[in-house]
Amino acid sequence: MSRSCELTGKGVQSGNNVSHANNRTKRKFLPNLCDVTLISDALGQRYRLRVSAAALRTVEHRGGLDAFLLKASETELSMRARLLRRQIVKKTAEAA
Repeated sequence: MSRSCELTGKGVQSGNNVSHANNRTKRKFLPNLCDVTLISDALGQRYRLRVSAAALRTVEHRGGLDAFLLKASETELSMRARLLRRQIVKKTAEAA
């Protein structure tokens, strides 16, 4: 399982630990990933996703999973999220 957010694409970053003597050693900055269950209003189902805490706040701010996915670009979404986005677009087009 990769250490990247399924909704925003935020992943592992690399950098340096810098000591008081200015010695530099490599380190990793890991994203704050949470396993959450989000509900799709359009599809009426629950989906388990591995998202970052920042993405979870953004989902709530935009008004739910459907609104987030409709506004997000497909390039940063995972394959599962892309499939979910296409299903939501199809379902909302049928309703309209």
